Amino acid sequence: MSKTNSIFRTKPIESLLAEASKKSLAKVLGPFELTMLGIGAIIGTGIFVLTGVAAANYAGPALILSFVVSGITCTFAALCYAELAAMIPIAGSAYTYGYVGLGEIWAWIIGWDLILEYTVTIATVAVGWSGYVVTLLSAVGINLPPALTNPFGQDGGIVNLPCIVILGIVILFLIKGMSESSKLNNILVLVKLAVVILFIVIGAGHIKVANWHPFFPYGVGGVFKGAAIVFFAYIGFDAVATAAEEVKNPQRDLPIGIVASLIICTLLYIIVTAVLTGILPYSAYKHTSAPVSYALQQVGISWGSALVSVGALCGITSVLLVMTFGATRILFSLSRDGLLPEIFSDVHPKFKTPVKSTILIGIITMILAGLLPVSRLAEMANIGTLTAFIIVSLSVIILRKKNPDMERPFKCPGVPVTPLISVAFCAFLVYQLPVFTKEVFIIWLAIGFVIYFGYGRKHSEMNNEVSNEMN
Repeated sequence: MSKTNSIFRTKPIESLLAEASKKSLAKVLGPFELTMLGIGAIIGTGIFVLTGVAAANYAGPALILSFVVSGITCTFAALCYAELAAMIPIAGSAYTYGYVGLGEIWAWIIGWDLILEYTVTIATVAVGWSGYVVTLLSAVGINLPPALTNPFGQDGGIVNLPCIVILGIVILFLIKGMSESSKLNNILVLVKLAVVILFIVIGAGHIKVANWHPFFPYGVGGVFKGAAIVFFAYIGFDAVATAAEEVKNPQRDLPIGIVASLIICTLLYIIVTAVLTGILPYSAYKHTSAPVSYALQQVGISWGSALVSVGALCGITSVLLVMTFGATRILFSLSRDGLLPEIFSDVHPKFKTPVKSTILIGIITMILAGLLPVSRLAEMANIGTLTAFIIVSLSVIILRKKNPDMERPFKCPGVPVTPLISVAFCAFLVYQLPVFTKEVFIIWLAIGFVIYFGYGRKHSEMNNEVSNEMN
């Protein structure tokens, strides 16, 4: 097999930049918007839901260390992302970096993997959003019928209508343009940050040190199992890299957005976890999906509990907005490279957004969230993200070898040690995930291989480039 026809053929960075200029997206984002985009994606379900679940079932008060482990893993991966994002400012994130560094088949694997990660995350978060809305409406005397708030066949449900409504609104914002979407995201992020800080300030006065004992109720192993679960809380910073093509000055702004959002969110996760497990014993959170508001409720601060619920709603809405944005850009990139039908890379002449990709992602996530119980599939997002991080980290090492003289506006420190540490941490957390997650992931990849060898390999834009060179 010739190199040009090999499934491991890599795409020159010059070709990527040339293709991007043909179907380009509007450049409207700066470092502030990128940082807010990252916080918008990261602070949400993780802080308002997973903190209690993971503390009660996996790590206890030592969940603080679980967030540290996950945060360190993400920091090493973020430094690799920052180098590649500044060097290759193209939509597609890990998929694009894999195409340049490792080859087409690896790019396809990670692109296909990211579509699963994003759509499952969006559907799962939409279900959480629906739960908060139903609870808030119930508190003011508006009770929606179970048939319209539960998935088909579950507790008398027909369709989870609130999920479909919020996803429809998000899709409309994204179709209109990233400028409008980022403004909405900025407002939502500021509200939820204010609520998180308010919880920390109020909750700190109700901490009982005795609640932190025993610190390791599930042993040291519980810290790592907890880290593998709460990793879901960090997956949003990948979405910052997917915005590369819509950034005004990507070489400078992308590293700032990626690293700044990660640092801010890690600190908030650690502090909130410490306060939560200090207010109540870790076991108290076993049966609640709203641990932050629950903690305030239990110490008699009901007004704070209601305020946190509103903040949680804003937080989860911003996660939906950013993650849906990320999913559409991955699909757009795969289509533009010919690995999926070209129709999904069409850019609207007025809005400068990939409308068809956006609509398809909207339809898929509405079906998942509205009709199916997807809670168990949330674990799929973790394995997808960890796999993406591994490929990004390896791409940094390979590109340093293949293109040592290429301009790198931001350089990941300590190469190859830093990327290798990232790979090791990510691989270890994959190992910690449940067997069911790994089995479903393998099935998804098998479906992806069928699509690649049946369609993508024949229609790849790389084939056109080879033909042009021969002519």
